[in-house]
Amino acid sequence: MAIGTGTDWQAWQRSWDRQQEWYMPDREDRFRVMLDMTEALAGPAPRVLDLACGTGTVTARLLARLPGATSTGVDLDPALLAIAEGTFAGDDRVRFVTADLKDPTWRDRLPYDTYDAVLTATALHWLHSEPLAALYGQIAELVRDGGVFMNADHMPDGTTPRIDAAERAQRHARMDRAKRDGALDWAEWWEAAAQDPVLAAPTARRFEIYGEHADGDTPSADWHARVLREQGFAEARAVWRSPSDALVLAVK
Repeated sequence: MAIGTGTDWQAWQRSWDRQQEWYMPDREDRFRVMLDMTEALAGPAPRVLDLACGTGTVTARLLARLPGATSTGVDLDPALLAIAEGTFAGDDRVRFVTADLKDPTWRDRLPYDTYDAVLTATALHWLHSEPLAALYGQIAELVRDGGVFMNADHMPDGTTPRIDAAERAQRHARMDRAKRDGALDWAEWWEAAAQDPVLAAPTARRFEIYGEHADGDTPSADWHARVLREQGFAEARAVWRSPSDALVLAVK
């Protein structure tokens, strides 16, 4: 239990993981590849920016895999940041920053000018393509020469409608079965957070900021790789794929 609040932050982390896994049963696979490539290209003790960090999911797996790493988590969501800050309280390897990635000055809040790796997962689909391309240019300026950026997110191909429809039908059938077994979806998880004495107020603020859900775009992995190269990265391509998602890696 977190001292002073009585809130079990690890329980909230597990609950968040289960809710996300309802949508993405292969969620841990993308994290494994992300950390494999972080270690391969940025070494065993990288300085990492956990972009749109949420509850600190990437940071938790980073530090478990590479204990010598340090992480700066940046997000705007006050409820998810509360869980992240509660989880990592007292760990001097981790800092959290509240910033809006749509604000062109968001980097001014960071403790460092450059990072070995910038990592993000299932977050940037909140942005439309034009502001996402601009963000990629800002990230390119943050990554040191030889450093890496990785984005794991929904990246459907768009040119294969029958394959996409079959995958969607299979995925939703699996989700329906899990729901009958008690899995929480996005809305239900947030309803639970709103009932928690510590998270109720930040959850209310969160919905004032974001609304119900993303209204951004989900371009293909090829689009992400092309735009990352246009915005200053030397190399970029998908290094992991599922039927609906991908992990794109860019090297400065």
